[in-house]
Amino acid sequence: MDEITRDCLVSIAAFAAIFGIAYIYFVSRHRERITMLERGVDPKSFQKEEQPLKYGMMAIGIAIGTVAGAILKMNGVERNTSYISMIFLFSGISLVIYHLITSTKK
Repeated sequence: MDEITRDCLVSIAAFAAIFGIAYIYFVSRHRERITMLERGVDPKSFQKEEQPLKYGMMAIGIAIGTVAGAILKMNGVERNTSYISMIFLFSGISLVIYHLITSTKK
């Protein structure tokens, strides 16, 4: 098969898969909400709460992880390993701290 044809088919298949997943997600969510409204559920339950503290702590964790990765890189650890591991570590720590903060508020 020609390279151009193969690339076009792969691109079309990827687009179709993403579109199909998004379509099924939104259609099923719409049907679920309509059913809930027919049964008398309050429409305010559909709204998501904004969580600026969570996103802020996650951004701080990523920033600290990037700095820690740079420090590890200077100490001889491989570049990709140092950055990726520290970003995931500090992002996870920040989300655990967020969970602890919100669980004590309730």
